[in-house]
Amino acid sequence: MSAVILTGRTFVRVLALVAFVGGGTPLARADAVAELAGFSIFPKADLAELSKSESKPVRSGSTGNARYLSVQTAYVVPGPPAGVLAKMRSWNPARYPELKVYLHSESATDFSRLQSAPANSAISYLVSATAQQSSDLQLSAAERKQLAGAGTAGAGGMAGTVAGFWAKILGGRAQAFASGGSAAQPPYENATSPVRPSDELSGLLRGQEKIRRQFAGLLDGTGIGRGGGSLKPDMYWELLNADEKGVLTLGASYDRTGAGGSIQVANALYYASGGYYAGITLQQLWPVEIEGRASALVWRGDMISSASVGSLRGIERIAAESTMIKDIARVVALFRRDAAGAR
Repeated sequence: MSAVILTGRTFVRVLALVAFVGGGTPLARADAVAELAGFSIFPKADLAELSKSESKPVRSGSTGNARYLSVQTAYVVPGPPAGVLAKMRSWNPARYPELKVYLHSESATDFSRLQSAPANSAISYLVSATAQQSSDLQLSAAERKQLAGAGTAGAGGMAGTVAGFWAKILGGRAQAFASGGSAAQPPYENATSPVRPSDELSGLLRGQEKIRRQFAGLLDGTGIGRGGGSLKPDMYWELLNADEKGVLTLGASYDRTGAGGSIQVANALYYASGGYYAGITLQQLWPVEIEGRASALVWRGDMISSASVGSLRGIERIAAESTMIKDIARVVALFRRDAAGAR
């Protein structure tokens, strides 16, 4: 499962409530809408309208740290939550060029596909930064010592030695997460002060207290922002474009079934070679019925931590938020199209 959390990215309308529109089970519909209102930025939701219109991501409000951005989205997808979750698990953002995810792999141990990275300017940046031992790369001091053997930049995609270097870095960090959660991740030591991914993940959650409480039962079983939890994650890696620079990321996804057939999903981006420090996407799916058809009401909350965001003020910050909103809207629109069977 892909986090699809992109860097640098405000306000759109919140849908009005029409309590019992169309067919379905009123109690289940009312309970889902009420629970959504209890922790999210959506105090009202028209399920019939959400099922027909494009998703409208909304700025989530203050997160307690200048380098954090947060966006929330609500939408409806045909099918029960379990079926929608299965589609989320199998959905591959690399199928869509507009998302600029070049490689997506569900394996946390096999990084051989790095050799097949495309030849473009974003990948050239990552290769050159690696060969030149750039301080922009987010690595620990011990990882940085290995850069000397990463080779030199060449034509095309990733050279064997560059791909080999990143395979070793990603493999080591994935293994550390599997054994000890984000708390076991080495710090990024390219900044003035070391940055720990676990601190960034914990900070993102602290800045959204209602959301953290809503997902506490799931989050307590994960390795997000703490040591390894009881839940086993689905782990993945990606090579993507962030602000026209190639970035390698590692992520882990968890889910659990709740009361009334609802499902919660937590997706943590716990390592990035650049662009941002960490990110979280939380989702909750409720069973609802729209015009006699089983559907899922989905709430999605995206939170990212980025050094570049921290220096933005005024109109520049609004522009970053707007870009993040557009990116998430694009991802949700493509997923809904796939989930509805259009592709």
